[in-house]
Amino acid sequence: MTDAPQATPPEPSRPDPVAAPAPDPVETARERLLEALPSHVAFDGWSQAAIDAAAAELDMDAELARLAFPRGGVDAALAFHRRGDRLMAEGFEGESHLGMGFTDKVTRCARLRLEVVAEHREAARRAASLFALPMHAADGARALWDTADAIWTTVGDTSDDANWYTKRATLAGVYSSTALYWLGDDSPGFTATWDFLDRRIADVMRIEKTKADLRKNPFTRPLMTVGDRLAKTVKPPRGRGPESPAY
Repeated sequence: MTDAPQATPPEPSRPDPVAAPAPDPVETARERLLEALPSHVAFDGWSQAAIDAAAAELDMDAELARLAFPRGGVDAALAFHRRGDRLMAEGFEGESHLGMGFTDKVTRCARLRLEVVAEHREAARRAASLFALPMHAADGARALWDTADAIWTTVGDTSDDANWYTKRATLAGVYSSTALYWLGDDSPGFTATWDFLDRRIADVMRIEKTKADLRKNPFTRPLMTVGDRLAKTVKPPRGRGPESPAY
């Protein structure tokens, strides 16, 4: 009499090496709060009261909400601003830009950056007021710089010298003046704002044209050449520049 064949025991299950990591509960809470916050900010400003009200609306643990924004309203306003940068980049990448030059792409991104928060213009206005306070001016300046950086990164800027800084500084000035104009614009479809943006971009391009003319002029070319050589010795911050991921 022969023994019946033994069944092969199943191999122990192994974790999927490509499985996505579990979502960060704090980051998840932050994103949920950013969806609910604007309606409360309209009444309470960017404050802990607005965060608490949004958490209550979402039936979220109050302590988790505080972990999402450790400094309260200012952290919430900064997260709202960064979210706008991210939505701008995602929106631009979802469009076709065949035949568009850098100037048109930058203009489109600056406009899109305002359009993605248009439904929450009061929240944006309250954020601008918050960052105008001396105690939060540094946060506001960094947020503005990051927006300019996000726009240039999104359109594919590859500068790796002093131009990396001048492009962002110039665009920060253009964007901030346009954003302030937009906050008070009551024209249909914000057409006055878009005209204002076009004029500011045109002003910048006139400066660039002047620099190009100076490089062609035999009397000023040596000075411009020295300046260009010095500019190439200046590099973007480590981890930023053309290799940086889009927001």
